[in-house]
Amino acid sequence: MRKVAIYGKGGIGKSTTTQNTVAGLVEMGKKVMVVGCDPKADSTRLLLGGMSQRSVLDTLREEGEDVELDDIRAKGFCKSLCVESGGPEPGVGCAGRGIITSINMLEQLDAYKTDLGEPLDYVFYDVLGDVVCGGFAMPIREGKAEEIYIVCSGEMMAMYAANNISKGILKFAETGTVRLGGLICNSRNCDNEREMIEAFAKQLGTQMIHFVPRDNMVQRAEIHRKTVIEYEPTCKQADEYRSLANKIVANDMFVIPKPLKIEELEKLLMDYGLMG
Repeated sequence: MRKVAIYGKGGIGKSTTTQNTVAGLVEMGKKVMVVGCDPKADSTRLLLGGMSQRSVLDTLREEGEDVELDDIRAKGFCKSLCVESGGPEPGVGCAGRGIITSINMLEQLDAYKTDLGEPLDYVFYDVLGDVVCGGFAMPIREGKAEEIYIVCSGEMMAMYAANNISKGILKFAETGTVRLGGLICNSRNCDNEREMIEAFAKQLGTQMIHFVPRDNMVQRAEIHRKTVIEYEPTCKQADEYRSLANKIVANDMFVIPKPLKIEELEKLLMDYGLMG
């Protein structure tokens, strides 16, 4: 089973990218579970047709410790399996605890297999924003995820976030098995965006595994509470996500990243016209 975590700046389209990529994987017959690691519990809605899934923490609060797997795991598009960690009540407790509790619960319930007992091909952890400390770092800190993809764009803060996430991966890679699998550019139509992300990836020692063009089809599909592949399977954007899914399947480039110093990152941004 390949253990994947998707990180990225908040609002970069990380959850949308994750769900559309998973749709591409399950469409080709891969057995995949998505574990949402965001207190908003919105990492699986497109796979579930917009249904608001009850989170692990909500289930524990309402039912106590007597929880069964069917209480916290739902079936989505093409037999994808969906779990939402959830979080504490607003203003109370640490949201990262939801991830720790959720992953521990999934292990106790032997959740990393299908209903028929078959091993999964992939588990995807969709992790909140660019937070790589505490509970939010658990997927990479404790080896729950071994390959990391960072969703970014040509925007300045997205680049800063990607570099910071790389610093977190570097820290945990030194003592564990976690590696960076590449950057996914979720395009914002910035000037020189593709070239800049490719140059950034090269300096990190990794690859831009795919450039996802900006397309209003994504928003239309979301309005209908579906992934693009389910909503309009013959459109160009659906093929973009299929291509990304295939590149992840074939990927064999897993590296310990070399994060840029702040001066190096700002020079890169200036070279491509984002600063000054």
